[in-house]
Amino acid sequence: MRADLIPSRPIPHRLNARRFACLSNAVLILAAVLVLGAGAPQLAQAQTAQPAAEDLRALIYYLDNDDQRSVQAEMRRLRAQFPRWTPPSDVRELRAQAVTGSTAVDVAPIWSRIERNDYAGARALIDQARNRVPGWSPDAEMLRVLEINESQAAFDSAFAQRDPAAALAAARRTPALMRCDRINNAWRLAELYAQSEQMANAVSTYRGVLSSCRRLSDAVPTLEKANEVASWPQMEELFDVARTAQPTNGDRLTQLQDRLRAGRGGAVARATPRRATPSPAAPAAAASAPARAAPAARTTAVAAVPPSAAVPLGSLALRGDRRIAQVRRLKEQGNWQACLSASSNPRSLEMLYERSWCAYNLERSGEALAGFTAIAQRGSGLGGDVPRDTRFGMILSYLALNMTEQGAQVAAATNLTRQQRVEVETTILDQRGVRSYLRREYAQSIAYFNALEDLSGPLRRDLAMLRAYAYLNNDQPQLARTEFTRLHNELATDETRSALQSLSNIMSAG
Repeated sequence: MRADLIPSRPIPHRLNARRFACLSNAVLILAAVLVLGAGAPQLAQAQTAQPAAEDLRALIYYLDNDDQRSVQAEMRRLRAQFPRWTPPSDVRELRAQAVTGSTAVDVAPIWSRIERNDYAGARALIDQARNRVPGWSPDAEMLRVLEINESQAAFDSAFAQRDPAAALAAARRTPALMRCDRINNAWRLAELYAQSEQMANAVSTYRGVLSSCRRLSDAVPTLEKANEVASWPQMEELFDVARTAQPTNGDRLTQLQDRLRAGRGGAVARATPRRATPSPAAPAAAASAPARAAPAARTTAVAAVPPSAAVPLGSLALRGDRRIAQVRRLKEQGNWQACLSASSNPRSLEMLYERSWCAYNLERSGEALAGFTAIAQRGSGLGGDVPRDTRFGMILSYLALNMTEQGAQVAAATNLTRQQRVEVETTILDQRGVRSYLRREYAQSIAYFNALEDLSGPLRRDLAMLRAYAYLNNDQPQLARTEFTRLHNELATDETRSALQSLSNIMSAG
């Protein structure tokens, strides 16, 4: 049913709202509505009843969703019901009217529950407040944040359980999860489809991203991920979608298309998709790309293993352990614990390779590092992508152990795929940025975080807060205020309030 035909319909408690794009858009929509309603009766006599906070909730909701037709319908309803009411010209004043009479409810505990990811507790407090204060309802922003965070938690749980149906259900409940500012969700959904052999759905998910997200920084990794599961004719179709959505990036997309085609040995489509987990059976045709932070050097040098990781593996044969098919199947299923149990006391380097990936995914990073290093030193005969992926496993294990520079050293000496390179460099820049901050090397910390943002998109909230404090400590208060304010507007927390207050005190004292 069309929203503009049911203007008096109550707003549901669980809102499937899109993110409020920007304040200026809402102001423009409201201004357009005022122009359309300029011919309505304007009486100069004494004021009659004004709309209450409850009456304005639907209008605020439609403004938040940038739903202009519904805004116009709701304004017509309000003018008919309150003919002497004059809407404010500033949407912020309208919001202030919408919360008038609601000050009897302290919403801080509700926000605190939301910030702690206690969504059931937040909803319980909302229900208690509704019962205690008749006519009160939380504002649209609180409901929007609660809805999105709940659905994101459900999506994350579905991804952890490798359940594409549950992940898709969470996305359908809250379409905002699939917006471009949460592009990682779409990538993870496609990954779940690929792991469950639903390749057509995976490709369709990537196609949706390419048609909706107009930044080159979104299109490039999406196409690279799609290249792992799509046939070459499907890839050509995806590139056409990307060019239609981003006509100004045609040359860059053509360069990427040529590189991916070369990685497949020409224009021949891959008969079977590449495995999501490194495997000796995977084709050795992945194309490399220059690193953004640490250029890859073609060398066979292997970093030394720390003494704690050394294990007596010198007597292992290259192949011959008859359990290999079972263990590889468990690894590809993501059944890490069963994989470790089935590969105990490995009797070949081939088995040790599979076991090391399972150990890494169970956060047994020291054991994984020892295995990967032994294979890097003696397992080149396994062929295919194993030598490269072994060194990739070494790098990930070093980084999991917070041995950043050792991992960076191996990364600089390894010809990783572009996707591997981005994953590694993202973690290296993250760790270096935090370490530089702790060493009070604030300018260097900012440089690392800026490079991380250039490489992988918007920073995680904790790193963005740390960068803002680095700006403040580096005598860049205006940049600090811009960052703190942006984070506060996205989600106001005690942390952002405290940061803004401290910054205000510092700037006043200066």
